[in-house]
Amino acid sequence: MAREAIVSPAAWVGPQIQNDDSWIMRLDEAEVAEVDAALSGLKAKGKSIPFGKEDFPLPNLAARIVDEIPDRLENGLGFVLVRGLSRDRYSDKDCELVYWGLASHLGRPVSQNRRGHVLGHVRDEGKSLADPTVRPYQTKRRMDFHADLLPVEILGLFCCRTAKRGGESYIVSALTVHNIMAKERPDLLEVLYQPFNLDWRGEEPEGTQPWHTCPMFSVQDGKFTSCISGRVFFESVTRWGEHLALTDIQREALDFAQDVAERPELRLSMMFQEGDIQLLNNQTMLHARSEYEDYDEPDLKRHLLRMWISRPEGQRRSLSPALDDRRRIVEMGGIPTKEAA
Repeated sequence: MAREAIVSPAAWVGPQIQNDDSWIMRLDEAEVAEVDAALSGLKAKGKSIPFGKEDFPLPNLAARIVDEIPDRLENGLGFVLVRGLSRDRYSDKDCELVYWGLASHLGRPVSQNRRGHVLGHVRDEGKSLADPTVRPYQTKRRMDFHADLLPVEILGLFCCRTAKRGGESYIVSALTVHNIMAKERPDLLEVLYQPFNLDWRGEEPEGTQPWHTCPMFSVQDGKFTSCISGRVFFESVTRWGEHLALTDIQREALDFAQDVAERPELRLSMMFQEGDIQLLNNQTMLHARSEYEDYDEPDLKRHLLRMWISRPEGQRRSLSPALDDRRRIVEMGGIPTKEAA
């Protein structure tokens, strides 16, 4: 484990960057024109998702996507907001094609749930977290700070429509949370480097147990990785046996990490604009969301497109052997399909 403060551009605090738009990657008119031309060509050929980057050529923008974005995510702040796409010019289907086309230059999208979604939909499905097969993004409830379920390198969100009110996006650096804990509660920091039991909530690979174990923090080859999950995954695991429940010290460690992440002076807040694409390093950033109120009209409801993007071989950070099982699922294509999409 890393017991000292981790020094990195990604170990930022909110006030340093809240009003600094250097984390916004703005597309200029020529770059947007390339996107539009690629979309027109794709539709003319009758292509549909999934398709490869060769079907979505971006003569100049591709270099920026391939070089600049991964560098920002791995060696910079750990996140970037791509802005400049005018939502008004695209249908919902166009948004999906554009988003997939841009992401295809970054890596391989993998399945996010048992419905086999490689292009997922984040919206309120009217479900309750009392159902142990429901994940928080399927509700409009507030979401705690967390990393997504599998250790993919990039988490991407494309904003198709915003909520009537609320739904603010929050980001905090897991490295900063680590550093605060190293200073204030090193005893609890050590706990986060030890194994925790989590419920798969119905999304485990066939033939494996319905719960899994992994540390929340780990270090491999000098690279720090966070796997902090939402609280529901720790709470519902007891349906497979009380022996899997959080210990008192584990609960205290998770509560303290969450309290640190929630400190207003540490986090970054942003309200999406329609057409925005938020890209996060899922291994170093934690994200959360405020509760939101939606419109009554179905075609106005809040709707984000989501992708888990696995970077190409040789362009990934080393992960602890304790994450091997999760990494293997990513390499197999993500969460296996169990029900109709």
